[in-house]
Amino acid sequence: MPTNPQRLREALTGATPRSVKELSQELSLSERDVVAALEKLTRSLERGPALLRRAAPRCLACDFEFSERARISRPSRCPECRSERIQPARFWIDPV
Repeated sequence: MPTNPQRLREALTGATPRSVKELSQELSLSERDVVAALEKLTRSLERGPALLRRAAPRCLACDFEFSERARISRPSRCPECRSERIQPARFWIDPV
């Protein structure tokens, strides 16, 4: 039986970018488990030819992009306008 990072790798390879919530529903895992598995997958992919790519979260009210954010989890609110309407980050695996 594959581990959660292995299942995540299979789900993200050659697929459309997905958010943590979409991956959680697809793999029947909690969002917290998906975040932990993504962090582990990021570390393991650093040694290989593929890379985990991320489209940064973005505020839907003022269009602020969280491009400098290193954490995988969803930000709670926008630092510019304080809105809580945040489009989540989307992830995919890019073979190099």
